[in-house]
Amino acid sequence: MEPILAGLFVFAMRLTDMSLDTLRLLFVMRGRKLLSALIGAIQATVFILAVSAVLSGPLNAFTVAGYALGFAAGVIVGMVAEERLAIGYSYLRVYSPGSGKAIADALRQSGHAVTEFTARGKDGLLTVVNCVIARRDAAHARTIVEQVDPHAFITIDEARAPARIFSTLKAPCISLKLCYNTLCNRWAVCPRGGFQ
Repeated sequence: MEPILAGLFVFAMRLTDMSLDTLRLLFVMRGRKLLSALIGAIQATVFILAVSAVLSGPLNAFTVAGYALGFAAGVIVGMVAEERLAIGYSYLRVYSPGSGKAIADALRQSGHAVTEFTARGKDGLLTVVNCVIARRDAAHARTIVEQVDPHAFITIDEARAPARIFSTLKAPCISLKLCYNTLCNRWAVCPRGGFQ
């Protein structure tokens, strides 16, 4: 193989390998076991191809540069791909001294389950609004908050998958409500149909 073509091949293999590696690590952190394992198997195959291409012939500047640049570009491509996929959940926290109720209501109207409570900051009382949302909805939720209170302090953190998803926009359906049964010390279907 010509040295330039060998360098381009190694670059493409390393770009693919590192993109998959970055995605795999991010999915591992989110607890996506099966997806991580599948990506890991594909990534290992691509890695073997890249390394064998570098080691099969004499080392030259093109294959070494292709290996190094493919590594760097692959990390960036993997991170961008993961951002675009937006798999997982975010924890939205909003601090507002005067518009907390309006922010909570706007988020609820948009279909998000919201918890609000009063807290004390350095300048006095304020409302803290908490909301676990799908990552793909984070930008929209932030826009809603900023429309209601442009001066609200907003933090968005990564959240693990919630045990139960609540939404105010779901179609009517039959659902089981749970309550804690103190006689047998476990959660059970609540006979009254509500949380106890």
